Parts: sequence; C-alpha cells; structure tokens
Amino acid sequence: MAVLVMTNPSITIATVDVSALTTSVTLNYEIDSLEVTAFGDTGHKFTGGLQNVSVDVEMNQDFAATKTEATIYPLVGTTTTIVLIPVNTTVSATNPRYTISNTYLAASNPVAGAVGELAKMSLTFTGGTVVKATV
Repeated sequence: MAVLVMTNPSITIATVDVSALTTSVTLNYEIDSLEVTAFGDTGHKFTGGLQNVSVDVEMNQDFAATKTEATIYPLVGTTTTIVLIPVNTTVSATNPRYTISNTYLAASNPVAGAVGELAKMSLTFTGGTVVKATV
C-alpha cells in the first residue's frame, strides 16, 4: 500500500476550484452511535445513526474576484457543496472523490494575520452528507 503526500489535491467549494489557495483541508466523517442496550443485555449495544460531517479548510487570503474572499464571504450563513479529491487526477478506487452536500458555513474570518505573516482564512463547514465515489 502506498502512502500519500498531499501536494496536489482538488478542492472545490460552491463550484469554485480553490485548490491553489488552500493550504490545509480535513474531512471529518463519522456516523452517530445510538445506544440500543436493553434489559437483559450484558454489555452496551449500539447502532448507527446519522452522518456527522465537518470540513476544516485553511486558505491563503486573496481579495481578487473569484478568489478566497469573493468565494467564501457570500457563503456565510448558507449551505453549499464541497468536492474533495486527494490527488487532482482521475477518480478511482485509489483516488476517491468525496462530495459533501448541504454543508453549512456559520462564520469566516476575512481579515486575519499578524505583522509579517500571510493573511489566512480558517473555515469550518458542518453538517450535510458525504458521498464517496470511485468512478
């Protein structure tokens, strides 16, 4: 099994390719565990519930049209779709595409940075559903 060094992922937010502006991305995916333990059981039992999805994105700030601020600012308080592909090539079993639909962006930080540092934007999208495709 090969390891992956993240050097060229494909990251699309609201149909805009933001790959060249993004410095970090994390897809957090879990299924809620719902306890179904009943009288007579000798241990806890669980079943799967709803998907619990979030996407953390860190981007270099750019105020030009179609760049970071122009893409993200209108999304605050709304839901959108994010598409993540680990390597920006053909989708396959070893390079799946994750489509996160109806994910909510509660806040952004359009101005953030310190003296002599790059201006960055850190985002957390929450909720929605993720679908993994290999073709």
